[in-house]
Amino acid sequence: MWFKTKKTSPKKGGAKAAVPKHIGIIMDGNGRWAQKRGLPRTAGHKKGADTLERIIEYCDKIGVKAVTAYAFSTENWSRPKEEVDAIMDMLYNYLLQADKKFGGRNIRFRVIGDLSRFDDKFFGAIRHAEEITAGNDGIIFNIALNYGGRREIAQAASRAARDAAEGRISPEKIDEDYLAKYMYLSDCPSVDLIIRPSGEYRLSNFLLWEAAYAELWFSDTLWPDFSERDLDRAVEDFAARNRRFGGI
Repeated sequence: MWFKTKKTSPKKGGAKAAVPKHIGIIMDGNGRWAQKRGLPRTAGHKKGADTLERIIEYCDKIGVKAVTAYAFSTENWSRPKEEVDAIMDMLYNYLLQADKKFGGRNIRFRVIGDLSRFDDKFFGAIRHAEEITAGNDGIIFNIALNYGGRREIAQAASRAARDAAEGRISPEKIDEDYLAKYMYLSDCPSVDLIIRPSGEYRLSNFLLWEAAYAELWFSDTLWPDFSERDLDRAVEDFAARNRRFGGI
């Protein structure tokens, strides 16, 4: 079946001829990775964060223009408080190291999602990390935090409705292009490929608007074990697909 991990032969010119411009990653399997090793789930999240840094560097190397990683969903708050607190502490500490992490690297870092949930300290750390990389023109690294695809669409619709109510646009003029400018990734290349490891086969409310014509690639590998070779396989598979966008 098309969604299975498989070996494919890329089109003429090789995988590099069709490297996706924008990759979305659902970083799934961190907790299971830790449990298999008798470790606390938080150890899996730490290992998963290390994997993400390595994969971002590799994406930059092979010519990917943007990566959006699903770090924490609007639904993840229902997890045990100890796990949620550990994830938030890890994310906050990562943001505090922004000068060290991004200094001297041509990478543009951003956080997307509903950030109203975070206190001033956390929000300030996000903004600092974004500001020190804002002038870079290299790979865009988006972290989806307190993110939900349905919420993103609802918020965009609400903003468009406000524009109509205030007379800036007539309701019948609100179309896909108008809504798109209110999406979090409006200034990024379209999402070409979404990768989900860990053996699950669903989007889990990730990039629902942006995924309209994205290719989907699934793997049984747990995210902390995801390697550069796994990414190569995903890109090779992407390169071999015939993307018609509704045409013939």
